[in-house]
Amino acid sequence: MSGFIKRLRAYVRVVTKRQAAAHGLTVYQDDTFLVSFPRSGNTWTRFLVCNLIEPDHPVTFAGIESRIPEIYDCTDRELRAFPRPRIIKSHESFDPRYRKVIYIVRDPRDVVLSYYEYQLKRRVITESCTLEEFLPRFMESEFEPMTGSWRDHVLSWTATRRGQKKFLLLRYEDMLAHTQEESTKIAKFLGLDSGAERVARAVALSSAERMRSLEKQQSRKWKETRKTRQDKPFVRKATSGGWKAALPKNCVAIIESAWGDVMRSVGYELSTRLNS
Repeated sequence: MSGFIKRLRAYVRVVTKRQAAAHGLTVYQDDTFLVSFPRSGNTWTRFLVCNLIEPDHPVTFAGIESRIPEIYDCTDRELRAFPRPRIIKSHESFDPRYRKVIYIVRDPRDVVLSYYEYQLKRRVITESCTLEEFLPRFMESEFEPMTGSWRDHVLSWTATRRGQKKFLLLRYEDMLAHTQEESTKIAKFLGLDSGAERVARAVALSSAERMRSLEKQQSRKWKETRKTRQDKPFVRKATSGGWKAALPKNCVAIIESAWGDVMRSVGYELSTRLNS
């Protein structure tokens, strides 16, 4: 019955023109896309970009979708109505139509921890599911079948676009350690005012502390959190390297064995010795 209901709901979305744009998005030449594998810092980057554009009108969770929409929550018709040039959030693997891209990458050992907590928050899994049980499901793209694995996603973009003028590669870890400098790169890439004072204000308005405060106020209003567990935050620790203490060693070894080549290509050191 559940399968039938899902198909029925999908049919209703199509006939009522409520089908999300997703890969069927109409893309314009002046679009800019914020792209990442899920749980890699895309929402934080959206806050930074919005606050770089309009520092006098700080963005909130309640208003983020009206400023930088996501292709999975709007119809193509709705997105075509957005003022251009548009900045759009996406988790798609390489799409040649995306001409200008800010791509955020994060250490997959931290991604899996954040993703695990997010699936608990969404009630996709229960507390009885251990990290050891979750990891193979994560690596086999069970939860994001259209996105693919972290390795495939990162490789699809970096192998095709890295080094090109209209492709800005950001590492989540660098954004945490050097937020002012990385935000300045974003401002320049987007052709925005990159003055130190303006960037500093955007950084302050996009801090993890402010985002957590906004989440507490608006978690029942924002589409990403309103139907999820309220005891688990969407904005978590906003740190890097948590995997060293929280991820079992056998899980680390599995990730590094499968994805080590791509990890090293984007600057992540491996903790295990691999045969090469």
